[in-house]
Amino acid sequence: MNRTQLKRSGILRMALSGSSDPLLQQEEGDSGNRETPFLLKAIQIALVVSLYWFISITMVFLNKYLLDSPSLRLDTPLFVTFYQCAVTVFFCKALSLLASCCPLGYLDFPSIRMDLKVSRSILPLSVVFISMITFNNLCLKYVGVAFYNVGRSLTTVFNVLLSYLLLKQTTSLYALIACGAIIGGFWLGIDQEGAEGTLSWAGIIFGILASLCVSLNAIYTKKVLPAVDGSIWRLTFYNNMNACVLFLPLMLLLGEFHTLYQFDKLGNPGFWGMMTLGGVLGFAIGYVTGLQIKFTSPLTHNVSGTAKACAQTVLAVCYYEETKSFLWWTSNMMVLGGSFAYTWVKGLEMKKAQEESTPKTGEKNETGI
Repeated sequence: MNRTQLKRSGILRMALSGSSDPLLQQEEGDSGNRETPFLLKAIQIALVVSLYWFISITMVFLNKYLLDSPSLRLDTPLFVTFYQCAVTVFFCKALSLLASCCPLGYLDFPSIRMDLKVSRSILPLSVVFISMITFNNLCLKYVGVAFYNVGRSLTTVFNVLLSYLLLKQTTSLYALIACGAIIGGFWLGIDQEGAEGTLSWAGIIFGILASLCVSLNAIYTKKVLPAVDGSIWRLTFYNNMNACVLFLPLMLLLGEFHTLYQFDKLGNPGFWGMMTLGGVLGFAIGYVTGLQIKFTSPLTHNVSGTAKACAQTVLAVCYYEETKSFLWWTSNMMVLGGSFAYTWVKGLEMKKAQEESTPKTGEKNETGI
């Protein structure tokens, strides 16, 4: 296991658990010795955050077009998801081969080869993974982009619930209050969508299931990372490869092959270009997420994600020329505010835990123990 793989696994562990990683702290300390000018660092952070926002928002709008466009009329959500997974597998393998051909240090990408034993060990995570991305896309298919953030807003709540049920970790009162605000905004959003006549219960159910699967995916990811030597890219490859295989019988069962056969734009290069672009963005979002955490922190990444969701909602309302009530906007602000408050509370708790552990370390050093 090389240093690059350890670094990436450290980033993921920080993102999932919200705790500090000793290896990453050491690497940050080493990089701190080579001080970067403040202006250059600020420009780097701004570019990375902007890139994350652009790719994430573009991917949501593009997926909405592929899943529910009146002009496209393609009712094959599993095929759209399958194709995006196939593109990710292709890019992972292509970059692995390219890295092996390039001079050492020119392209930083791990060696990837198919190992059936590793693939089987990751299979439970892959089942959760395909459920997560499928329910995400189905939620987006049945609800508008403007409501998409609220429809999938219960991820934080499920994180708290599963942490208690599976890991026996308790949550502070302030964090629970933040979760209460999210739940309140979620139900108010449902009420307002119903009042405007745009409520889709199918979309709501798929959104709840997607939120649950996102939380489960984080838990299972932590368990299977050792099987791929802590490499996020190897995990991405195996996850998407398993997903491609598992999607085939599901597509056959739901009749999507027959739908594709009758699709009038199947030979249209523009359609395949949009499909491929969706796959490229799906591959890129994993990279820029890790990049944003690397250049900022897991806490800042969560805040950035909340702000991005706000911008995405406003853009969707403007783009689709929708008119929303005051209470509808209130529901969004409750969800976004609750998410931000939860992130802020957890950040303070992490900082307090670090400050409390520092004196204890010093005491041990003084006594020689």
